[in-house]
Amino acid sequence: MADAGGAKERTVADVMTRDVLTASASDTIAAATQHMRDHKVGSVVVVDGRRPIGILTERDLVNIAAGGADPAIAKVSEWMTASPDTVSPDQDVIDAWKSLAEHGYRHIPVVAGDELQGIVSMRDLVKIAQIRPVERPGLTDAPKGLEGVIVAETTVGDVRGMEGFYHYRQYNAVELAEKRPLEDVWYLLFEGELPDQRQREAFLEEIRPLRTVPESVKDILPAIANAGEHFVPLDALRTAVSLVAYAADFKPSLDISRDELRANAMQICAVIPTLIMSLYRLRQGKEPIEPHPTLGYGANYLYMLSGEEPDPAVARAVEQYQISTIDHGFNASTFTARVITSTGADLGAAVVGGIGALSGPLHGGAPSRALDLLDAIGTEENARPYLINAVQHGEKIMGFGHRVYKTDDPRSLLLRGVAERIGAEKIEFAKKVEKTVVDVLAELKPGRNLYANVEFYAGVVMDQALPRDLFTPTFASSRVIGWCANILEQAADNRIIRPSARYVGPPPPQPVPELD
Repeated sequence: MADAGGAKERTVADVMTRDVLTASASDTIAAATQHMRDHKVGSVVVVDGRRPIGILTERDLVNIAAGGADPAIAKVSEWMTASPDTVSPDQDVIDAWKSLAEHGYRHIPVVAGDELQGIVSMRDLVKIAQIRPVERPGLTDAPKGLEGVIVAETTVGDVRGMEGFYHYRQYNAVELAEKRPLEDVWYLLFEGELPDQRQREAFLEEIRPLRTVPESVKDILPAIANAGEHFVPLDALRTAVSLVAYAADFKPSLDISRDELRANAMQICAVIPTLIMSLYRLRQGKEPIEPHPTLGYGANYLYMLSGEEPDPAVARAVEQYQISTIDHGFNASTFTARVITSTGADLGAAVVGGIGALSGPLHGGAPSRALDLLDAIGTEENARPYLINAVQHGEKIMGFGHRVYKTDDPRSLLLRGVAERIGAEKIEFAKKVEKTVVDVLAELKPGRNLYANVEFYAGVVMDQALPRDLFTPTFASSRVIGWCANILEQAADNRIIRPSARYVGPPPPQPVPELD
């Protein structure tokens, strides 16, 4: 079959994998999991003869682990997705793409009649999209905001919104925040594995001297801090980071080795917390405080604000927030940093671009706004009438809802527990408001589920340690590690990111009027 231009259309049969890994409903989860590992695949189709009756994927394995089931006893039939959606071999790849994207699937069985023919994955269809951009423009059409569109492969991490789960490399991000210091997670993002004791000490020794602001930049920080009529810490940080990269003579990523680019990344990640606190203190008419020689990431961050060693419990709480926000898939700022890197620009330019994207209130500016919501409500008695009025007038409820998560945001659950542990002042009120939001929506908007996102309880935690105008810069203090991990990955296997747009203006070419 050919399209109007004579090019052959691709069908599912052209791209599907014909040798499908299968299992029976009576197999144990342990046996199915081992088969998946042996064959290095992300799913197994459950069959009755040749008829597919279910599918078991990596997502199901996560749920099994979370549910505490014994894989040696649990049966595939208990955890599989029964009667899975399927596509036919003669179906156009565009239709298959839509099925995957609309439902959030990664694998769909290919069935003719009742018989299993193969399996097609999102990766198969992405390859077709990459080699056929001109053959059929409709294949690369994407929804506004690129929602559901895969634009690259990454080993940095992933967000699984339907499951309420996200990870850094191969580890659960929440578990890392619960069990490890930030420097270990930083090492993981840059090196691909968690450090042992020797590697940790060497990494800390590498970081410590990089936290100091270069002298040529230090002299200009007062001018940056006092340049504007109103002090916006993230805007000041953006300028200071650009200056550090310029002073350190960062070269285009296209022209330097991986080691030199990593050295640039280490310097920027290490110095940003110092820049944030130095600029903040300078605006207040105070001298900056040099980094503490022995304190860990979160504790040093708070130390540079006041000059006093912080309460270890509060410092750990802030650090757990920082760990939880290091990376989160291809969010707006991370994607921005990768796009800039794809041009071959220096690492400083990419990080400055990330900061610019983070400054938007729809991305990084919400933790303090969530506290503003609590302030506006004021009392527990006012929560219900306030929220009813907000919902009826279509107002956005700050701190609730997320573009990706369609269930509980795991970062919110983590930080709610952190806030409870440190006895945060607003925690009980915040929990009451959260419950009221759920109740009001169930009453007024049945079927519309909004869950607390990371910003809601992040504000409650950080309110114990930081002024509100430092909340978003604190987000940047850790997210820069995720940006840089993505920058290193993009530079290592680069192709300039250059999508297309559909022109919908007046039809060209129209004659240009002569000058009067």
